[in-house]
Order: sequence, then structure tokens, then C-alpha cells
Amino acid sequence: MADRRSGATGAPDQGRTTAARAAAVAELLLLEISNLLELYSKRETFTADVIAGDSRLVSVPPPSSQLDTPDKLWRLHAALLQCRGLMERAIAKEDEEMGSGTGEYETLRKMVKERLSFLINMTGELVKAVDGPAVMTPSLNDSVEPDSLTLFELKLWVFRVFTEVDYWAKTAVTILQALPKERVRTTRHRSTRSTRR
Repeated sequence: MADRRSGATGAPDQGRTTAARAAAVAELLLLEISNLLELYSKRETFTADVIAGDSRLVSVPPPSSQLDTPDKLWRLHAALLQCRGLMERAIAKEDEEMGSGTGEYETLRKMVKERLSFLINMTGELVKAVDGPAVMTPSLNDSVEPDSLTLFELKLWVFRVFTEVDYWAKTAVTILQALPKERVRTTRHRSTRSTRR
């Protein structure tokens, strides 16, 4: 009986630990993408009217408070997958058009991409842990293909990619920080039901 209890309590603790670690990774990603955006803004000077754009590059709708935990995690995970695809395209296109370098900007850009990949792995684990829907590889919003852009439009598109990653990093922090509280409620509710039987 003691073995069953330790096994039963171990699984929810593991879920909370993964969620807490994922939230910490999301906070680091948010800090790094904010620094990257600041560095990029200093490097490229855009006026406010030029960077104001309503259309989103990620085609996943933002999670709402009405969704349950598995659906929130699924949407977050799918959006982060699209963000990574956008980052990869932005980095490749920038390197192709402007040459690759080894300065602070390139280092930070690489760190953001790696941190994003790590967060994707962690959110994927969380989706599986809460029996969320299977995650399909999402398609990107190809309304503006980087291949057909002028140099100025490319720079603006890269800025929008970084802004999109920033938005989803903030969303990840919010969802993942709230997740442990929700998991505790769900676990207690389930354990009460199983003891009644």
C-alpha cells in the first residue's frame, strides 16, 4: 500500500516540476527575445508607423481562459513550433541576404532559437502528461514569403518574427505559471474520486 501511495504522489509532483521548469525556461526566453528585439531595434531604425502591423505570423489562435489545460498547452505548443519555423527562416534569410556574423546579435539570435527549441520539448512533454491532443506540425502563415521581399521588407519581416516570438514567450510564461495550480486541483479531484470507489 505504501508503494502505491508513493507512486501515485510521484506522478503529479513530476508534472508540477516539469511545469515549473518550463515556466523558468519561458521566462529566460522572454528575457532573451526582449534583449534581441532591443538590439535589433537599435541596429535597424524603424518608425512606429512602419512597425505597426495587425496581422499575426503564427496562425494558432491565442489560448483563452475558457479552454481547459490540455487545449491551452496544445495551442501554446503548436504556436511555439510555428515560432521556431519562423526563426529558422528568418535566420537563414538574414544570413543569405546580409551575410552571417559572429557578433553579439548573432549569438543572441542563436540563443533565442535554442531556448525556444528547449521550451518546445518541455511543452510537448506537458501536452503528453495531461493527455492533450496529438500535436500536428503546424503550417506557417505564408502570406508573405521572405523570398519575394526587398531588403527593407526583409528587415521588417524579421522584426515581426521577433515580435511574434516575444508575444508567445509572454503567453507561455502566463500559461505555465498558472499550470501547477490547475494540476494540483485536477490531481486532488481525481484522487478523491478513486478513493470513493
